[in-house]
Amino acid sequence: MSDRRHLLIGLCGLATGCGAAASPSAEAPRPNVASGPAAGATEHAAAGGGPFDQFLNGVRADARRSGVSQATLQRAFAGLQPNQRIIELDRRQSEAVLTWEEYRERIVSPTRIETGRRNYAEGRGLLERIGARYGVSPRVVVAIWGMETNYGANTGGFGVVEALATLAWEGRRAGYFRGELLSALRILDAGHVAPERMRGSWAGAMGQPQFMPSNFERLAVDFDGDGRRDIWDNRADALGSIAHYLSRHGWREGEPWGLEVLPPGPVEGYDADTKRPLREWARLGFRRVDGGPLPSGEVEMAPVQPNRSSGKVFLGGHNLRVIRRYNSPINYGLAVGLLSDRVA
Repeated sequence: MSDRRHLLIGLCGLATGCGAAASPSAEAPRPNVASGPAAGATEHAAAGGGPFDQFLNGVRADARRSGVSQATLQRAFAGLQPNQRIIELDRRQSEAVLTWEEYRERIVSPTRIETGRRNYAEGRGLLERIGARYGVSPRVVVAIWGMETNYGANTGGFGVVEALATLAWEGRRAGYFRGELLSALRILDAGHVAPERMRGSWAGAMGQPQFMPSNFERLAVDFDGDGRRDIWDNRADALGSIAHYLSRHGWREGEPWGLEVLPPGPVEGYDADTKRPLREWARLGFRRVDGGPLPSGEVEMAPVQPNRSSGKVFLGGHNLRVIRRYNSPINYGLAVGLLSDRVA
C-alpha cells in the first residue's frame, strides 16, 4: 500500500493514496477541528488551484457524467468553501518521532487492550459471523478497529466532501483527491450516508474503518443486509468491511501473523526475503521472547525489526504483510499484531 504512513503521535488513520483505508496516520485521537474557509479562497491560484467556484463547476460536470444527480450535488456543495485548516494539516505532516518502544507503549496500552477486550466480548457473536464469512481472524479485525478509530469513538470531525474538495482544489495531489471526491459524491448519491453524517479525517478517510471513498466503493460491505453500506454508525458493516478488506488482500485463515523472538545472535544477515518455516527458525536457535521454544509448524516467517527500536526482533508471516496492506509502516503492523494477541 505505499506512500501512506508517517508514524505520528496518535491513532492511525489510513493514508491517502495507500492501499487500504484512510488518512495519514496519527497515532493519537484526531482532533475535531472546526471548519473554516480559507482566506481569499475564491482567488486562490496555487498549482492546480484557481477560483474555487470554477473548480466546483468542473467537478459538477464530471460527477453528472458519472451519473450523480443534480439534487445530490446541490446538497453536497451547498455553502462549500475550502478549509484552511485542512491545507495546513496537509502541509505539516510530521515525520516519525517515536521510538518503537514509545509507540508500542502508547498504542498497545492497557486502556486500549481493556477496551478491545470489552468490545470483543460484547460483539463476539457478530465477530464470529464476520470471521466465518471472510475467513479472517476477528481479533485482528478488532485490533485494526481499535488502532484506526479507538473502536469507533474517534472517526474524525471533518466533512468528507469539504476535506476532499479542499485538497483536490489546493493542488499538491489534486488528481488523487479529485478522484476520491467523485467517489464520495457517488456514495452520497447511492444513499449510503447523508452528507452531514459523511465525516472523517482531514484527508477524507471515513467512518470506523477509516476507508477512503474509492476503497469504500470497492470494499465496504452491507454485512447486515439492510441495503446500505454504513461504516459510520453500523458496527456490522464497519467490522465486516475491515474483514473484507483483509480477505481481498490475501488473508490466510488460521496462520499466525507473527511473534516477538530472541535471536541467537545478530540478525543483520537476514532480511524480509529470508523466509523459513518456524521449525527451521527454532533449529537455528530462535526462541520466544520469554525464552520458551518457538511453536512448531511449517508456517513460513521472516525476521522483522521495528523502526527506531533498541534491538527488538520479530518473526513475521504472510498475514503481517496483509495487515500492512491496510497501513504500511512496519510499526503499525506489529502493533496491530500485538494488540490482536491481547484483545481476545
